Amino acid sequence: MPGWYLFLAVIIAIVGMVLLISKLNWHPFVVLLLAAYFVGIVCGIPVDDLISTITSGFGSILGSIGIVILAGTIIGTILEKTGAALTMANAILKVVGKKRAPLTMSLTGYVVSIPVFCDSGFVILSPINRALAEKSGISLAVMATCLSSGLYATHCLVPPTPGPIIMAGTLKADLGLVILVGLAVSIPVLLAGYFYALKISSRYDIPANPEVTLDELMDKYGKLPNALRSFAPILLPIILIAFKSIADFPSAPFGSGVAKSFFDFIGNPVTALILGIGLAVTLIPKAEPKGTSFKWMSEGIVSAAGILAITGAGGSLGQVLRALPIADVLSSSLIKMHAGLLIPFIIAALLKTAMGASTVSMIVTSAMIAPLMGDMGMTSEIAKVLTVLAIGAGSMTVSHANDSYFWVVSQFSDMDTSTAYKTQTGVTLVEGVVAIIVIMILGAIFI
Repeated sequence: MPGWYLFLAVIIAIVGMVLLISKLNWHPFVVLLLAAYFVGIVCGIPVDDLISTITSGFGSILGSIGIVILAGTIIGTILEKTGAALTMANAILKVVGKKRAPLTMSLTGYVVSIPVFCDSGFVILSPINRALAEKSGISLAVMATCLSSGLYATHCLVPPTPGPIIMAGTLKADLGLVILVGLAVSIPVLLAGYFYALKISSRYDIPANPEVTLDELMDKYGKLPNALRSFAPILLPIILIAFKSIADFPSAPFGSGVAKSFFDFIGNPVTALILGIGLAVTLIPKAEPKGTSFKWMSEGIVSAAGILAITGAGGSLGQVLRALPIADVLSSSLIKMHAGLLIPFIIAALLKTAMGASTVSMIVTSAMIAPLMGDMGMTSEIAKVLTVLAIGAGSMTVSHANDSYFWVVSQFSDMDTSTAYKTQTGVTLVEGVVAIIVIMILGAIFI
């Protein structure tokens, strides 16, 4: 089968996904599965093999990160219900000062989005965002842009958010190293979003009109958990995963015996996030009715259902793409470009801009890039990590009308569409560009 035919089939599938998702508003779960069937059939994969490829791809990716996604959404739900998210915002506000309420929301979003999807994080933090906007007298446009960009910085770059953890698995990158480098890259991205909000979003005056004030929010939750307990369900998993990565270093800093086995076990993302749930449950007041823990965990599981469906379907399409000799077709031309980390960034940015879904962009791009890593010379551990982050940077660029996050931010912040394009779309463009610049600099130094 000629290479141009394979390439054409993939392009048609991508165009079809764009039309079905953005124009006809079909759910990405169905669209991704249809794309997998289409590519497999027109590229000559035997029907029996195609079915097994689709189902194995679906099961494989959920087997690796399904529990992580569920655990993250459960933690996010409990943080919201117990008022721990409000505690985190208050703790950050005390550190940065009341005059820097926008920075408070940037940093709060940055932390909350590490285990939680940015859409959910924005909804969770929106009442706090409005109340702080009212108290500080700052336009809601500024506060919303700070919150959305803070959430986005870690959503696309730092595991255990599902997208980055999927990419790390697909490209066989060290997860702890992805977290550490991802955190380093995401800091200038966070600051870029913050300064964009101050300079550009400040031109648009949107009154806060909070349904509840900050004091009323405090009264609603009653006695809030302290800051250490509130941050713990998010920070503990990150620390444990980082320790596992250190334990796996070639220099074997913890040896090769019991200590290494202990950190490999406790630092596995599944174990780490389950321990995070355990800490989150301790935040639930004893005064809550019996069955509250079950109820809130169930809400988290229900919230995760759509994410799991999209992730699994993306795994199916990725498995079909890996079954085709697309790498042989693309590798020579891509290598001749000598574009390095720009290649995954551009592919992800095109898919993100066309389809709107960051996670789908991450899944599809990482599946396309995985067979090319050797030919591109991206075989070292740091090269794999930076490729993961380059795809994440592309998957930021840009959020506009075909992206559900665009509408979550605009609708929860009283923005008209024109203002949302200038704030939300603009800030995600700036974040993506800053991210890839930082990643390219790191690549020039370490690859």
